[in-house]
Amino acid sequence: MRPKFPLSIILAALPFVFSLNPLSAQQKPALAAQFTELADPTKDVNSDWSRVKPGLHASFGSIDRRYPKSVAPSLTIKQQEQIEGWRGERVSAQILLWSSTPLKNIQIEISDFRSDKGPVLPANIAEARFVRYVMTDEFAAGCGHRKPEDFAASLSPDMLDDLKSMDIDAKTARPVWITVNIPREAAKGNYTAKVKVKADAQKTWESSLKVEVIDQVLPPASEWSFHLDQWQHPSAVARVEGLEMWSDAHFEALKPVMQRLADAGQKVITATINKDPWNVQTYDPYADMISWTKQKNGAWHYNYQVFDRWVEFMMGLGVKDMLNCYSIVPWNNEIHYTDEATGKLVNVVAKPGTAIFEELWTPFLTDFVKHLESKGWLEITNIAMDEREREQMDAALALLKKVSPKLGVSYADNQKTYQRYPDSDDISISAQHPFSQQDLKDRKQRGLNTTFYICCSDGFPNQFTFSDPAESTYLGWYAQATGFDGMLRWAFNSWVENPLQDSRFRTWPAGDTYIVYPKGRSSIRYERMLEGIQDFEKVRIVSKALNRKAHSNELSELNKAIEKFKSVERTDHWNADLNQAKSLLNKISKSVY
Repeated sequence: MRPKFPLSIILAALPFVFSLNPLSAQQKPALAAQFTELADPTKDVNSDWSRVKPGLHASFGSIDRRYPKSVAPSLTIKQQEQIEGWRGERVSAQILLWSSTPLKNIQIEISDFRSDKGPVLPANIAEARFVRYVMTDEFAAGCGHRKPEDFAASLSPDMLDDLKSMDIDAKTARPVWITVNIPREAAKGNYTAKVKVKADAQKTWESSLKVEVIDQVLPPASEWSFHLDQWQHPSAVARVEGLEMWSDAHFEALKPVMQRLADAGQKVITATINKDPWNVQTYDPYADMISWTKQKNGAWHYNYQVFDRWVEFMMGLGVKDMLNCYSIVPWNNEIHYTDEATGKLVNVVAKPGTAIFEELWTPFLTDFVKHLESKGWLEITNIAMDEREREQMDAALALLKKVSPKLGVSYADNQKTYQRYPDSDDISISAQHPFSQQDLKDRKQRGLNTTFYICCSDGFPNQFTFSDPAESTYLGWYAQATGFDGMLRWAFNSWVENPLQDSRFRTWPAGDTYIVYPKGRSSIRYERMLEGIQDFEKVRIVSKALNRKAHSNELSELNKAIEKFKSVERTDHWNADLNQAKSLLNKISKSVY
């Protein structure tokens, strides 16, 4: 993404050697674990609840809907839901609770899943989480400055909380998201669990959740082919937890957040090699992972201690396919280093193509390659760049070729740079920009990685907190239909000031900066994105089997369904097409062995 305005950074003088906590001066109190949702700003608060009898009401709803908090629901009551999935797949359902009177201590209980033929799947394969409402806004013009008063605000259900019980205010609704992780060893067949919703002084609501286990196995996330690249932001975790940057406690707090990313099949480690490469486009600056020191004798010293620990940490979680290092072309072309002679931090503008650019980056790249070789990481490492202009890209790539040809290259591209540099290892093309289908095929044949990316300029499909839930699933089908290897999204956890309550930011539509919440809390957007990635893998497996067994009719039918998702234009029937394609995929998979 490209910034619409300059941001200044006030840099204080630092000691001549960076400590492991270069952002310690920015440490802030942790966000409170318990919080109250913001008041609903819409006219929905005046919704008529007079026809709703006092007490607990509940029904299964659609995972494709975001149910408003203040509107009395109008839906056909469902006390039974049926979902289906492969062994190893994660599937979802949604229950909606509502009441015209206050309710206390609501709890959800899910029993074991029992089949008519005898096998039992344990209750702990399922999880019920209360969906929390966060403040959101609207797409409007997409990117650019945002004053809250200029955009329509509303509450959107998104965060999946880990509370064991919850109260419901009078005249409000509360969704409950249920996920079921189907064991890989499960026998095929139909299983039923009892779902109970309890509240103090209320009659228990009882229902049934049926899961059909299809006799196909989805490989573990570490083996998925879908190339998921979501940029990580360690600094945001330190700030919301009130922890010292790069401390042991910080790395411990990073685990649940980054594990959730690994569980989605993330392939890429995001690393920063100098000053914040995005010129503080986020609420929290990106912290240095490699500190530079110009010694008194004029030689350079590079401290890789944080960088090494971060890479090893992410690899330990299973993210190890690619290491993308940002960037020799930061958005403001600024880098910084500590001058040992003065003990001060020196800030330098080093624009690609200038003498100072080559003077500063040449010794670093030379040393960096040696360090990567010593760690065994060189083959997976790319120098990464984000939406830079043609002249800057040309100069940067020329230097890389001259100084460090062993390093790979990765970049987000909205200017067809990939056509001028067809051998780039890892590129991501804006979903809104033209691309050549033949180019994608050619790159795939040569083993080069090509993804698409979405950002603040993309109205559909996207993952804003107001986006339709199924848009996150659509992303996987879009990749399948177009021939991309996967997708890039610019931020997994670049949290705003208080993401637990308000997803809006000073620029870009609400939710653009993150899709998960502090302490590794999931979201509707994350769960539906994971669904689409699983579908991508399922299509790959089923198509391979159909090709091998020459099931031409079924393969033709599946390809015809997939063809509908080549578009990034919202149609009236996109969600129906998606559900039909998902149903067809599962139907075909039941007959393919």
